[in-house]
Amino acid sequence: MIRVGVLTSSRADYGIYKPLLDALKEENAFELSIIAFGTHLSHFHGYTIRGILNDGFEVNHTVNSLLLHDDANAIATAYALTALKFADFWKENASEFHVVLCLGDRYEMFGAVSAGIPFNIKFAHIHGGETTLGAIDNIYRHSITLASLYHFTSNEAFSEKVKHLVGNNAKVVTAGALSLDNLETVKLYSKEEFQSLYKIDTSKKSVLITYHPETVSPEKNLENIHALCEVVKILKDYTAVISLPNADTFGNTIRQKWYSLKAEVGERVVLIENFGTKGYFSCMEYCSFLLGNSSSGIIEAASFNKYVINVGKRQEGRISGPNVFHCPAQYNSIMETIYKIESLGTFSGGNIYYHGGATKKIIEILKKI
Repeated sequence: MIRVGVLTSSRADYGIYKPLLDALKEENAFELSIIAFGTHLSHFHGYTIRGILNDGFEVNHTVNSLLLHDDANAIATAYALTALKFADFWKENASEFHVVLCLGDRYEMFGAVSAGIPFNIKFAHIHGGETTLGAIDNIYRHSITLASLYHFTSNEAFSEKVKHLVGNNAKVVTAGALSLDNLETVKLYSKEEFQSLYKIDTSKKSVLITYHPETVSPEKNLENIHALCEVVKILKDYTAVISLPNADTFGNTIRQKWYSLKAEVGERVVLIENFGTKGYFSCMEYCSFLLGNSSSGIIEAASFNKYVINVGKRQEGRISGPNVFHCPAQYNSIMETIYKIESLGTFSGGNIYYHGGATKKIIEILKKI
């Protein structure tokens, strides 16, 4: 029996993990242990641990280390506190796992992983090798890569980056984007179900907006979110469906601007704390296009035949497909790009992140550990 631990710190990584967790749960070869921490345990962020439990999984361990403030000092303190809490956790539980899965680039994830280094935890990193120059997460991602023994990347170019970072003898597999395996297993809400659950009129045009702070240039965030709010005000033919940001430096500032916009504009703006994978994918299916700076637009939207306007520098350096238009976080640039997208119709190209069967590839490697 291979004992697999899974570190999940937020709704974002859990949604990506989901098809792999389903497979690990069903495979007799594995004993699955979920370790939940970060915003999963925050009522301010929707207490998303409930989503894990509602999906039929057992949460075997919880580690609470998140602070409610989000300035630079609070983020640094939350990272340090996460590492401190996980030092005790690994001391008590290191021998429980043959391998521990970690995903992405969050500071909380790096705190959990860095504390495990002295305990020789065998980490398997998903989504390494990618580049986002507009976010400090870029540093965390590469640090997690250096701390990991196994690597499951979403693109061959990222596999080469990982090999460059850790050496050509690294155990690297180009698995593709794991979240896209959800397309094979998650049944989307019907338009009627989606409208009833989220109070979003699916008979009208809508734009799905997910905007996270630029943590490398935090001084730009107020200017950027102001531009996005002005765009939403002028797009009177669209419902703006806004997915609220995770815990990031100055994330609360972004939240407050969205709430103020909602108070000003009214029902044309719908604020969503946590869609979950099924709800988020359904929204991508029914929206007209995506706007913001979320990795989901770059990685997943092409599979829904959607164009994406990626604003600002948060995702700068990440490989993107022909459905993604990059533009400055400026009102005129965003509006020009919207007009261009409206003239193009439906995107019909493929998804450069889809390789098929990412879950199967990861499972095959884990069985050999």
